[in-house]
Amino acid sequence: MSVWNPENVVDVAESIGIQSLHRDVAEHLARDIEFRLSQVLEEALKFMRHAKRTILTTQDISLALRLLDVEPLYGYESTRPLRFGEASIGPGQPLFYVEDEEVDFEKLINAPLPKVPREISFTAHWLAVEGVQPSIPQNPTQADQRHQELAAKGPGANPTLAAVSGSDNVSVKPLVKHVVSKELQLYFERICSAVMDDSNDEYRNAAFTSLRTDPGLHQLVPYFVQFIADKVTHSLKSLFTLTQSMQLAAALLENPSLYMAPYIPALVPSILTCLLGKHLGTPSTDGTTAHFALRDYASSLLSSLARKYGASSSTLKPRIARSCLKHFLDTHKPFGTHYGAVLGLTMIAGSDGVRALIMPNLEAYEPFLQEGLKGDRREQAEYVESAIKKALKLVEGEPDV
Repeated sequence: MSVWNPENVVDVAESIGIQSLHRDVAEHLARDIEFRLSQVLEEALKFMRHAKRTILTTQDISLALRLLDVEPLYGYESTRPLRFGEASIGPGQPLFYVEDEEVDFEKLINAPLPKVPREISFTAHWLAVEGVQPSIPQNPTQADQRHQELAAKGPGANPTLAAVSGSDNVSVKPLVKHVVSKELQLYFERICSAVMDDSNDEYRNAAFTSLRTDPGLHQLVPYFVQFIADKVTHSLKSLFTLTQSMQLAAALLENPSLYMAPYIPALVPSILTCLLGKHLGTPSTDGTTAHFALRDYASSLLSSLARKYGASSSTLKPRIARSCLKHFLDTHKPFGTHYGAVLGLTMIAGSDGVRALIMPNLEAYEPFLQEGLKGDRREQAEYVESAIKKALKLVEGEPDV
């Protein structure tokens, strides 16, 4: 006699449309079900013993079903216990069912809508810089790595080990504070004050020399880059501050001991501002043409930066050239911006850039330039004319010019 009741087999058969199931067939199916259940339980007990546990879990049953190549159970686990109700369908024939939670439609309708999920996006971050993993929120912290190494692994791992080791209650702060020694903090303050001091040239030159040669400035590089960005953003009317900021950037780029590649994207906008800025300096005190020297220096700095790091970043030169071309074609910009754009295109793209980007647009730009040469802005327009002539000399002598 089978332990599994054949009546259960008949009930299941009737639920799927089989009304007349023979008694012998039901008994054979009940015995087969009993064999299959015992087989699943035996395999599940093996997983339990392998994990050194004395309590059988639902995960053991799932692993046993997977081992026996049985279709997995679909759905999800619930942390709430199931409540079973009992219904009588006849004398001595109780039927158990899972009670459904009653839902108030009025509360359901008036409940606030859930928040719209964020769109899928991608971002990039540095996994390692010269073999050293930076301490940023995207990378795992040392505490995460340590607990991951100590945690039990595998399908039969004991879930109580995490509680025993205390790793289940560990709270890790995602933001990591960058600790800089007091000596480096003092060095940073002295360098910044010396660079922006317009009364002591010797002090300022010594600071630039230190930045070019000191091999121990790796931790201060992001702070110097941020310092340059702040000064350029808030000091557009001071040519001295802008010039010193560019010299500070040049000193960092000339230091052979510093790895500047990760900071180039943050440094380029400051240089482009000094190259393509609409209004640089104060005309009443600096003159109307003093800013052209700053644009010359920014273009040479941008050229050396592109030569050194253009190979490691395939989008660096195209992005700079695109920005310069956009400002060159905008006739609402002043001649100073056009001058910087022509210099930038010449320095970045060379003769090929002049042929492809500057020469095809000269015909449309000539009326605007001629109007400037005849008006009050003649001196600034002459700078642009001189820059265009220097650019055309790069392609002079080529057969199709």
